[in-house]
Amino acid sequence: MSLSLNGQAAPRGRLPALSLAALGVVYGDIGTSPLYAMHAVFANDRHPVPVDSENVLGVLSLVFWSLVIVVSLKYVTLILRADNRGEGGIMALIALVQRRLANQPVGQRLIVLGLLGAALFCGEGIITPAISVLSAVEGLEMVTPGLDDWVIPLTLVILLGLFAVQRRGTGQMGNWFGPIMAVWFLSIGALGIAAIAGEPGVLAAMSPLYAVKFFAGHPLLAFFSLGSAVLAITGIEALYADMGHFGRAPVRLAWTVVVFPALVLNYFGQGALLLAHPEAVDNPFFRLAPGWALLPLVVLATVATVIASQAVISGTFSLTRQAIQLGYLPRMSILHTSHETRGQIYVPVINWALFVAVVVLVLSFGSSQSLAAAYGIAVTGTMSITTVLAFVVARRRWRWGPARTFLVLGIFLVIDLAFFGANLPKFSDGGWLPLVIGALVFIPMSTWRRGRALLVEHQARDNMSLALFVPLIEAEGIPTVSGTAVFLTGRLGQVPHSLLHSLKHYRCLHERVIILNVAVSSQPYVAPERRVRIEQVNARFYQSRMEIGFMDTPKVPDVIAAWQRWGIPCDPETTTFFLGRETLVPSRGIPMAIWRQKMFIGMFRNASNPAAYFGLPPNRVVELGALVNL
Repeated sequence: MSLSLNGQAAPRGRLPALSLAALGVVYGDIGTSPLYAMHAVFANDRHPVPVDSENVLGVLSLVFWSLVIVVSLKYVTLILRADNRGEGGIMALIALVQRRLANQPVGQRLIVLGLLGAALFCGEGIITPAISVLSAVEGLEMVTPGLDDWVIPLTLVILLGLFAVQRRGTGQMGNWFGPIMAVWFLSIGALGIAAIAGEPGVLAAMSPLYAVKFFAGHPLLAFFSLGSAVLAITGIEALYADMGHFGRAPVRLAWTVVVFPALVLNYFGQGALLLAHPEAVDNPFFRLAPGWALLPLVVLATVATVIASQAVISGTFSLTRQAIQLGYLPRMSILHTSHETRGQIYVPVINWALFVAVVVLVLSFGSSQSLAAAYGIAVTGTMSITTVLAFVVARRRWRWGPARTFLVLGIFLVIDLAFFGANLPKFSDGGWLPLVIGALVFIPMSTWRRGRALLVEHQARDNMSLALFVPLIEAEGIPTVSGTAVFLTGRLGQVPHSLLHSLKHYRCLHERVIILNVAVSSQPYVAPERRVRIEQVNARFYQSRMEIGFMDTPKVPDVIAAWQRWGIPCDPETTTFFLGRETLVPSRGIPMAIWRQKMFIGMFRNASNPAAYFGLPPNRVVELGALVNL
């Protein structure tokens, strides 16, 4: 969005505008949870909670204190501090762990755990559009019962439109997201107030004693109800991941002033309705509305769920780009949809893969109630992993002592694991889904990381030292051609294979040879003045390093201007970029299963063209191939 600050502190004058924008981008997911959370608790198929005064007040207390402890205290107060130069999200946590513990065994295990959390977040990104849009369109059944046959077709049409417009970016739509979600939160809060006015005694559930009594009186039922109550806090990982767009202050202000009060009022309003009319359990959210307001509320809910889905889809695009930059996924085509804000991107492959997956979910499960069982494991699994990674940040970055770290984060982890455990019994009812999706994402990510490491090791064994190569080649009297040749390499100090193949085929060298390494920092952004460094080896050879952040876009031609500032006479019109293009062949005897080798080779072969990824001019690129046995 045009209001993005990339995680920097918001100027005082812009704080209200940024907070309004955060309502649309950050809080769309958790803001639409009232559509299905209470219904999932009291009307789930496996462990329904009987609708009586004791249970309603107990569940409301449970939901209220989940919002207070998990969202307000853990995420809004604590986890938002765990930023990587302003960027949040689980990939930012992985980058922090990688920076501090990458060479230690515990660090490698935590990185793997973080990748699993990122994979589960992708699962949440698939389930959110399906359950959100379905739950909103299901309100049509309340308007006219005969419209129930249109719920699935209309949901699919809305989802098709949502994914089709992703290519245009969220810049124009984003200007409307905040105001629309502000209307949404005001509306659901007003509906809650009207119901609470008829049953004011429901406010007693703010006391934690009702949650304690609920567990004491029905320990097993209360534990299982946690599995559905967690739906009230879905979207908290998106809250953390989208922090970089606005900064901490707007995100916290929006939660404290608007989102939290509106959610509490609506949940307590639904509770008040159930106390007065237990039969409203079939759809307590839409039953709050008077007849004349039902159709407008369905329309507003549908728009709100589209916005919620948009936020998760955009978050998945951002996570994909971060994973590519950090070396956990192969290169993909990434399109920038804004000339003003670098965070607005579109990844075509991911977009349409998400669409297909979401359509399959809608057709397979058919209702938001059925999907609710699948939602919890993805949310609670990612919550738990985020807490574990935060241990490293607290100890290494915040300099907390062991006692403080284990006391504070230990309490949060116990709560996370309780929610996670309560969702495990729903495995056969759909809880297996996010685990399958997570595995389908985690296995390729870990395979790519391992395969790249093996490929680098293989190339390092065959490489020749640049310090030995330069005097040997100069002594040969190789013919010189005018211009500059740039050879991209994964490691400085070594002769790129593309340079050796170029000599073999052309038997000449350019008058200037620059060996360029593009390195991705564990920081999200690198200042332009710090991106490029160059070292002269002799009159012909140079070594240069371009460092970019994992949220930056690599544009190698930009280094030419930097080299010119260093006094190197590079003309873009006479500069040729040489790339190596390896053809990989699986082999036995290496520490990687054959099936994973084949997966890595397939991913390697289908990675986007490096010339396009690095922004190289197509008419100035030469690719030289080589056969490599893993």
